[in-house]
Amino acid sequence: MPAKNVIKQLVPDSFYHVYNRGVAKQKIFLDQSDKRYFLSLLDRHLNPHSKITDKFGVPYRKFKNLELNCFCLMGNHYHFLVYTLQDPDELTEFMRSIGTAYTMYFNLKYSRVGPLFQGRYKASRITNDEYLLHITRYIHLNPRNYATYKYSSYPSYIDDVTPPWLTIDRVSELFYPNEYQQFVSDYEDYADTLETIKYELADR
Repeated sequence: MPAKNVIKQLVPDSFYHVYNRGVAKQKIFLDQSDKRYFLSLLDRHLNPHSKITDKFGVPYRKFKNLELNCFCLMGNHYHFLVYTLQDPDELTEFMRSIGTAYTMYFNLKYSRVGPLFQGRYKASRITNDEYLLHITRYIHLNPRNYATYKYSSYPSYIDDVTPPWLTIDRVSELFYPNEYQQFVSDYEDYADTLETIKYELADR
């Protein structure tokens, strides 16, 4: 039976909760430099102004039909919220590009071989605003110290300092100024939806 949330056909103009973890639940980030390198992969493929090139001087591909709206990097997994534009298949190509590049980096740095991630990434399509908002909160509340955590998009939603490869407007425009911070800290409401979200993420 195929794993749950392995998307076979992507839909344009749609939000997806995208996530993956290390093989056998092993860590994929061992220190802060690993997380910084992973973020640099997002920059080189999603920042339209990035001039980063490969070792032959060829610019890396820019995925113009894909927006990254939220993210969080944890020890053995990561979460993305992405929005697909006219060509949704770019999501598959984007995830393949960063997965391959990061695995090569990680294996070289730590003298290991073989796959780093537990199979293909998972993606759950989000079909209404209520679930969209709860997914963003789920992503941002992954770390216990979420309010000061460096490796998530939460600071961009609070401090209005956004890297050029992150697009927060589609979510932030659903809130009044300063309302999102209260929404994230509203644990009582969050608890009501946590089990539903966990079920949606479960592999079968």
